[in-house]
Amino acid sequence: MLFYCPPRKDRRSCSEKNRWYALLIISLSVFFSLSLWFSASVIAEDLRERWGLTPLMEGWLSAAVPAGFVAGAFVSALLGLADRFNTRKLFALSALAGGILNILLLFTDTIVVGLLLRILTGAALAGVYPPAVKLISLWFPKQRGLAIGILIAALTLGTSLPHALFLFTAGADAGMVLILSSALAFTAAVLMYAVLGEAPVKPNPSVFSVRLLSSVIKNRPVMLANYGYFGHMWELYGMWTWLPAFLTASFAQSAVPDEWSTAAAFTAIGAAGAVGCIAGGLLADKIGRSLLTIGAMGISAACAISIGWTFGSAVWLTVLLAVIWGASVIADSAQFSAAVSDFAEPEYTGTALTFQMCIGFLISVVSINLIPVFQTRMGWEWVFAVLSIGPILGMAAMWKVRSYEKNSISL
Repeated sequence: MLFYCPPRKDRRSCSEKNRWYALLIISLSVFFSLSLWFSASVIAEDLRERWGLTPLMEGWLSAAVPAGFVAGAFVSALLGLADRFNTRKLFALSALAGGILNILLLFTDTIVVGLLLRILTGAALAGVYPPAVKLISLWFPKQRGLAIGILIAALTLGTSLPHALFLFTAGADAGMVLILSSALAFTAAVLMYAVLGEAPVKPNPSVFSVRLLSSVIKNRPVMLANYGYFGHMWELYGMWTWLPAFLTASFAQSAVPDEWSTAAAFTAIGAAGAVGCIAGGLLADKIGRSLLTIGAMGISAACAISIGWTFGSAVWLTVLLAVIWGASVIADSAQFSAAVSDFAEPEYTGTALTFQMCIGFLISVVSINLIPVFQTRMGWEWVFAVLSIGPILGMAAMWKVRSYEKNSISL
């Protein structure tokens, strides 16, 4: 458990140490748990043979998790699970369930059952990430910008972790990736249940109400921030899902070993993405949320349009653009929910955030499945330009948010 503060100790200093220790445990738990997200996608080649997957089915293999996440998040918000039950125990139970569902793929021989397990895994992860955000808000009631940035970095690294696990288990059975990611999820459950203590701040209920959705939709700055987020989500998971396949196909043209493309995918999505999360959070505090999101989406859109031009040619340039894209595509992620929190009234903030997240992840399901369809018609050289549509529209929305941001500062 978290260390105890003796009465004679400087309680402010002790509390400060406690909250950073809590951030470490929460971030590690998110890092370990989110390895479940793409655990099946990185072994798609093995599953393709076992299940007879077509390219379209491969898209659904990745899209099933966000679809389940949306369903799980909506049901959780509707029932108020994070308010009715202990948040860290809900996290632990969800991580445990996700790990079990993930490892059951080893015993599955049909795509129908496989997709069902991936949907349920996504639903379980809806009990991991949103509760983690809530825990951060309890441990960091003020000055939580850096803490949220670190949490998003942990999510980004965890999401890309299966690529590193695949490299680590090279030559072994592909099922080892599933076993290791489930073991990490079980470890996260133990950390949250047995190591993390209770937060010093009592939670405020964050209710979801269908009745309050009209208030969300009528709030113009909130909806503009939502439009920015929707554009961001159109690009983010499409890029995270299909960049590894692009790198593999591109490197094969230059006779580069598959291990290099896997390492490049982890570097771009995980390492560069984590740096982008933290840098984006720090920069947003200096230049403002709207400018940060506009800049990040502008860079990511440019990368989406241009990276295809490097297909099968200069490997170093492909990797460089992938790294820049990986950092910029996630750098603004935390700022959209923060913007909604700024402009929404307290009574419907919970509804606004749930609405934003659910619609955003539903949009990602669409883009994930469209990429293989367009790839067969446009080729890898042009297909990612489809993803650039999201951030370009998102930039326009966030430019309008900037005027509301200026007005709120001047008041």
